Amino acid sequence: MTDEPGREPEQRLPARRPPSEAAPVERFSAPPTAHKFELTPERAAGIVRQSASARWVGLIATIVVGLFLILYWFYELGAPLELSTARLDQQADFQQVTAVERGYNLYQANCARCHGKQGEGGIGPVLNDDSKLYLHLSPAYLETVLTVGGRYVCGNANSLMPIWSNLGSPPGPLNYIQIEELIAFMRSDANRTYNVRDPELNEPIVDPATGENETFPGWYDAEWRPAPDATPVPACYLGDAGGNGGGATPPPDAPVLEVVAEGIAYDVKELEAPAGTTFVIHFENKDASVPHDVDIRLGDGTVVADNALVKTVGDANYVIDGLDAGTYTFICSAHPIPAMTGTLTVK
Repeated sequence: MTDEPGREPEQRLPARRPPSEAAPVERFSAPPTAHKFELTPERAAGIVRQSASARWVGLIATIVVGLFLILYWFYELGAPLELSTARLDQQADFQQVTAVERGYNLYQANCARCHGKQGEGGIGPVLNDDSKLYLHLSPAYLETVLTVGGRYVCGNANSLMPIWSNLGSPPGPLNYIQIEELIAFMRSDANRTYNVRDPELNEPIVDPATGENETFPGWYDAEWRPAPDATPVPACYLGDAGGNGGGATPPPDAPVLEVVAEGIAYDVKELEAPAGTTFVIHFENKDASVPHDVDIRLGDGTVVADNALVKTVGDANYVIDGLDAGTYTFICSAHPIPAMTGTLTVK
């Protein structure tokens, strides 16, 4: 701004400045040697080769990823025309087989003594029966019976069928997983065989006689249908209520052997009977709602006398035809334990 005396402020104009020279170009530019863009033929050919190689690598990677996705798709969902099974279906089948084999061990440990090793029945009703498995013994029904006990079946508070589920009242010994496995065994496919596994190691048990794995068949035949005029399976099963277990009328002069069961134990461990002479075992059951009997067997387990159960408090006369001289075992078929096992000497 000018600041000459005598001028008004509005008359004060910017002072003129002498023109300045432009800065040299070199100040803002790279040296001329940096502006050489020419490629040698060798360098150009190398770039082309690298570009072609990169395109081939990209194409191969795309093909590999595509094949992987296709194969993984078929692995997960199964190949067309049922050439393979979907992974989830394979895992579901494997888990079902595992549940059945574990359920078999649970059944043998807890249920077989009343319902038979293959569900053929005994103290309890038959389970391995197509007419029952068709509709009556459904998974929901079995789960309910295992949870609330036999009173659900017949409304009998004194039913011999106990509560097995730990969700019952009072709680039973099996958790919900074990209940599911037990039901899986009883509803297993009758057209398949399963391995018997060691309960502790979960390894297949090998039959020493054959060297092959021990197996068991399933029970449920999904193709079975009842006859049109078949009688429906009753919802309630009750055997004899107990009391006198029956037996033939003994000869008046037959020797009588006394056996009492109380507290799930016999009161005697030794019995003697004359050889070749009919004798009577007078058996008294003092355990309410607990079945007992007195069977006679050989040392190898062969049954000589298979007597009827006395299912609650009561008595029975078991008439035994004359036996050969020797040593026999008398035992409770419902509770084959040391406390209910003794020796019968015939001489």
